[in-house]
Amino acid sequence: MTIALWILNGLLALAFIAAGSMKLFRPKSALVASGMAWADDFADPTVKLIGAAELIGGIGLILPLLSGIAPILTPIAATALTIVMIGAVVVHIRRKENATPSVVLGVLSAASAVLGFLVVL
Repeated sequence: MTIALWILNGLLALAFIAAGSMKLFRPKSALVASGMAWADDFADPTVKLIGAAELIGGIGLILPLLSGIAPILTPIAATALTIVMIGAVVVHIRRKENATPSVVLGVLSAASAVLGFLVVL
């Protein structure tokens, strides 16, 4: 189970760190122009907050377990990312957009949380 957790968290961390960094460091207008039309419905600080949550959550999937310092934070980060993805699914459904990527990331984050709690506890 530990190996499965590392593989899953590694892939999720790559996805969330990349997506979060993009939302955090690119201007909102560039995000909208690149296909993230949902960002136009939110204030710039809100988009940056979502990006920060994804970036910190992605780091939280790896760092606590890797360092051995408070490894319980790894499944907690996965749980938090699941909540963020539930919000993303709601936004995409309300906008009548494709919510599949958000659903997939949410389900994988939930699986990571379950695996993480099983491994850590």
